[in-house]
Amino acid sequence: MSEKIDLAFVKSRLKKRNSDSAKWDYGKVLLFTGSLGMAGAAVLCGRGAVRAGAGMARYSVPEEIIPILQIAVPEIMCENRDLTVPDSSYDCVAIGPGLGDHEDDARLIFAFLHDYRGRIVIDADGLNDIVRYGMGPDLAGSEADIIATPHMGEAARLLGIERANDREKCAVELAAKYGITAIVKGPGTAVASPDGKLMTNTTGNAGMASGGSGDVLTGITAAIFAQGYSVFDAAAIAVFIHGMAGDRCADKYGETGMSSADIPDETALAIKDIVKQ
Repeated sequence: MSEKIDLAFVKSRLKKRNSDSAKWDYGKVLLFTGSLGMAGAAVLCGRGAVRAGAGMARYSVPEEIIPILQIAVPEIMCENRDLTVPDSSYDCVAIGPGLGDHEDDARLIFAFLHDYRGRIVIDADGLNDIVRYGMGPDLAGSEADIIATPHMGEAARLLGIERANDREKCAVELAAKYGITAIVKGPGTAVASPDGKLMTNTTGNAGMASGGSGDVLTGITAAIFAQGYSVFDAAAIAVFIHGMAGDRCADKYGETGMSSADIPDETALAIKDIVKQ
């Protein structure tokens, strides 16, 4: 039986900012995202991270999309993606949105899983590469603190089954199989930990079933995780805020007309509302 991620739960954990603070007090995030033709996913992920309060962020992306990101998200620095795993100066690394299928990226993901000891959020093509290139044992054996954010199709591939039907069951099985915290997205997003803890989100709506919504969630989750919350609390807080932002978008534009690009700005206002209440 799962518990609910509701306003009371999130409010009891979400911290207000100290008036005497600086940007490095709120996490340094690396965004290992984007590829030619899918720069938009990197933009959405980065905007989610910024609006969820990341103190500093940097993109690790192919050189050809750096001009796009410098204009679209000027708050975030950019570096050309190379084959070096970053040191532990980053508080969280987000891997996956818009990567596509490239062997060099898969090799870097392999290196992250083996050599990085920090906090990682993996989504989209980060998860797809783990399946494509047989890195399931590497994910399970990683010493990093990992949050994975699959939708039901990605969850099925990670579990090696043809079709997934039960979101809560998938989350629990993924968490146990790989020793990670699993966010399985969709109506009533489920969050599960390796020790069997399970919670179901109470925010969100059908308007969020559109391309890019998950990329925003990855950025939000990375930003929250980088700010020092426990792995499970970071996942639960992130999905609630993401869903609440989506609900604000639906109120403004309607479920049909809202866009994933609307969600980051509403993320900032959702956090503002939670902290004020």
